[in-house]
Amino acid sequence: MRVIVVGGGVVGTMHAWQAINRGHEVVQIEREAEARGASLRNFGQIWVSGRAGGAELETALRARELWEGIGAEVPDLGFRPNGSLTLVRNERELAVAEAALARPDAAARGYKLLTAAEAREANPALRGAYTAALWCERDAAVEPRTAQLALRSALLATGRYTFLPGREVREVVGGHAVRDDHGDTHTADAVVLCTGAWLSGLVRELVPDLPVRRVRLQMMQTDPLGEPLTTSVADADSFRYYPAYRGPALDALNEGQAQTETAAAHRMQLLMVQRRDGGLTIGDTHEYEHPFAFDTVEEPYEHLTEVVEAFLGRPLPRIRRRWAGVYAQCTDTTRVVHRQQVRDGVWLVTGPGGRGMTCSPAIAEATANELGW
Repeated sequence: MRVIVVGGGVVGTMHAWQAINRGHEVVQIEREAEARGASLRNFGQIWVSGRAGGAELETALRARELWEGIGAEVPDLGFRPNGSLTLVRNERELAVAEAALARPDAAARGYKLLTAAEAREANPALRGAYTAALWCERDAAVEPRTAQLALRSALLATGRYTFLPGREVREVVGGHAVRDDHGDTHTADAVVLCTGAWLSGLVRELVPDLPVRRVRLQMMQTDPLGEPLTTSVADADSFRYYPAYRGPALDALNEGQAQTETAAAHRMQLLMVQRRDGGLTIGDTHEYEHPFAFDTVEEPYEHLTEVVEAFLGRPLPRIRRRWAGVYAQCTDTTRVVHRQQVRDGVWLVTGPGGRGMTCSPAIAEATANELGW
């Protein structure tokens, strides 16, 4: 088969990976010179710990398995099975962690409750104030700024892959073909549109009532910490965000312990992971009301700095970068992805939300299976 993938982000690239590994030829078309969207502007976390039970968790666990296999083939992905620690500071937060341990799927996630001393032994950089930690063994990380480049290099080495950057697909032509803004028509046996948060133009023409929204977030990255941060790190505000923690214990936390004004206003949680160069990627916020502002605001960064420094027991290194990103999320947030045949031989795959980096290998595998690749 010949497959056209439109979109150079991680979801598109994983569809290209699936097609190539099944013996097909792939042309991947990207409107920018390089992917510049949510696939680069994220934590690089393969985040199993907070996923909803059932299909979402199954997808995340399958993706985690696929990521590890791909990481073995492509070492420059920077895949590492570092796990995560969600740090808790009081009895209400601890009760949510204990409730997570009682889930029937806790073992599949690799949950374990650690004392503060055990958490510091696992991650000695966390010398600050907390009382316990929820460990998730199945969480992992890759390097988001370079992952697509590493994957593409491996794809090019097969001799069956072509990357066409700087071309925006403007039109679906008949069946199984698209036309780009250079006037070139590309024909294939299957076309997969993985356009991320680009939901206007061609996507709107094809699906005017697409059940997908855009979400904006703010993040930052520091200079090297100067010591290893051996796990990813979250705070108890992540309990409020991820569906795995819903239940009476979370209700009690929400009723008895309000978020800070800044965290509540910006729908915040702490997530933190160390990059290969030693710097820390720290976030994040969630904004749903479109149109989004063009600038970032300082209060969330100040809040995150305060939380991280309390956990580390030391000042953060200098902030090297701040940025905002936008991703596409299904309006029904229980859905992992929106996959739809939009024309004969043409499918749209979008809307994984904050699951995109985590679940993209399994999303692409499911597409390939459904299309009979």
